[in-house]
Amino acid sequence: MSVFYERFERHDHAQGLKARGTHYCAGCGHGLVHRYLAEAIEALGIQDRTVAVSPVGCAVFLYYYLDVGNTQAAHGRASAVALGHKLANPEAVVVSYQGDGDLASIGLLEIMQVAQLGVPIAVVFVNNAVYGMTGGQLAPTTLVGQKTTTTPEGRGRLEGSPLKMAELIASLDGPVYVERVALFDAKQRKRAEKAIRKALSLQINNEGFAFVEVLAECPTHLKVTPSEAERWVREQMVPVFPLGVKKDATPVDWKGTLRTPRFDAAEVLAAIGADGEPAPRFCKGFPRNAFGDDVGVKVAGAGGDGAQTAAMLLARAAIAEGFDATHIPSYGPESRGGTSYADVRLAEREVLSPDVPHPHVLVAFNAPSLAKFGPAVARGGIVLYDSSAVREAHALDPGVRVLAVPCTEIARELGQPLVKNIVALGALVGATGLLPEETLLAAMQRALGGKRAGAGVNEEAFRRGVAAGR
Repeated sequence: MSVFYERFERHDHAQGLKARGTHYCAGCGHGLVHRYLAEAIEALGIQDRTVAVSPVGCAVFLYYYLDVGNTQAAHGRASAVALGHKLANPEAVVVSYQGDGDLASIGLLEIMQVAQLGVPIAVVFVNNAVYGMTGGQLAPTTLVGQKTTTTPEGRGRLEGSPLKMAELIASLDGPVYVERVALFDAKQRKRAEKAIRKALSLQINNEGFAFVEVLAECPTHLKVTPSEAERWVREQMVPVFPLGVKKDATPVDWKGTLRTPRFDAAEVLAAIGADGEPAPRFCKGFPRNAFGDDVGVKVAGAGGDGAQTAAMLLARAAIAEGFDATHIPSYGPESRGGTSYADVRLAEREVLSPDVPHPHVLVAFNAPSLAKFGPAVARGGIVLYDSSAVREAHALDPGVRVLAVPCTEIARELGQPLVKNIVALGALVGATGLLPEETLLAAMQRALGGKRAGAGVNEEAFRRGVAAGR
């Protein structure tokens, strides 16, 4: 079969029988599902269009076996990754291949939202009622009374009832086809084969979201033989998870909705409101004299202090000069009070890590921020704080330069208390010479988008900050 690799090169170094057999336990249902998936891909002639997404779990090595496009996803995130693939390449036939612990527990949010959206992808959901790969723990589909490593006395009332994923997915508006099948005898295997093929057939013409749940055996964690595991699925699982089609709606034509993304620079710039003109440059070179060729800045304050805006403007200004820069915001839980901060990293060539655990410059708008980050400032660095809000800087390294600037007071004198962050940005430039004043002013003008009334007060706030910093 051409969809299967002739030799499983990645698997156990492809020696002897190991190059021809799967890594699955004897009697595991995954091998059959792999076969039906491969047969459907070959019969439909979609090998070159197929992208298979597999997350953490027993199916994690799907890419060992199927010669199609393959992507590995984090635990539970396969359906979200599959959605990304489909939106990026609408003509791809995307299959999200997931187990019960992965899809019904860690990935429950993702699968419900993707299914409700209804974008045409196929989800193959292998339900063996246990976390198979990670040690046999309780799964969302574990049966009542079933013993697992985390429920040694059996699943009880406090663990709740098993989730019936096919019924949940079928109740949503988005999916067009949902079916539950099994593997315990020839008749059920034939139904499983047909269901998987139908799910992929719908994807060829982008006709809707399809979901196939497969009841599969796991002899290893049931501690029984493969034959006994088949009997257990038939006698124990089927009464809880009834087989059959749960939804078979009229296919939906997504052809006019799904469009291949365009990456034309002019269109992207127009979409974000940029004019496409290159930003003016004022630097003669990277400001190595300040702190070297890699500078870390942390801007922190209460929610509403403007720390994030100041950090964003600094990063944009550095980028406009042709340097590499990153801006990583971290919003505190408080709408007021506490600490909301942002890390800005500026590098002459490349930012190797956006994190700034030991900043060269700390701008603090309130006492909690100064107390939290002040002790971590690197020796030879600068702490700039708003003395209108913080009376005194305590417990700072004597090798750190401390600069108190009444940012809020200066902003109030201008009749705009909210521009205290711009005052602080000016003070930072005045105290460090990190970037030319013109660079920051140009960045502010571009960010304001031509709002001259706002630009005037911001420019004055910035210039007063520069004078205070000096």
